[in-house]
Amino acid sequence: MGLWIVIIVIVLIAIYLVMIYNRLVSLRQITGQAWSDVSVQLKQRHDLVPNLVETVKGYAAHERGTLEAVTQARNAAVAASSPQAQAAAENMLTGALRQLFALSEAYPDLKASQNFQQLQGDLSDLENKIAASRRFFNNAVQEYNSSIQQFPAVLVAGSLGFTPKTFFDVDDSERAAVNAAPQVKF
Repeated sequence: MGLWIVIIVIVLIAIYLVMIYNRLVSLRQITGQAWSDVSVQLKQRHDLVPNLVETVKGYAAHERGTLEAVTQARNAAVAASSPQAQAAAENMLTGALRQLFALSEAYPDLKASQNFQQLQGDLSDLENKIAASRRFFNNAVQEYNSSIQQFPAVLVAGSLGFTPKTFFDVDDSERAAVNAAPQVKF
């Protein structure tokens, strides 16, 4: 009788560990899917930026430094490989795009351009989608990280290869830039 109790306890513990493992795998998959959603939105943004730069070139050709900064920031964002690097590169791209849009205030013909307005609207729409995807990703990361740190999962998560994920955060410079008006300097 004592042997059966030990076997039942071992089986119950094994079933419980399998349930913990399956939940962690599920949360890891949700986090991966959420990152893929962010990546899709960022790729659309990256594809839109060269068209925007080309449109601005036609109206503000002597603003070469700003246009090059946008292009370099876009290339860095495309080349980023991890969520941390992607977040840093996207923050740089956002700042460069802010400068580009500030240029439109100095060039009324550019601001009135139908193509520029359409691209600016598309980019604004994408920014909203990126923000929503970023929130979903960060929520998934928060749930995953909490799950691997809660008892009893914390006892097995590390040994099963579950490591914390990094949030896709807005850095302090981007937060400050949101509150500051863009400046155009000539």
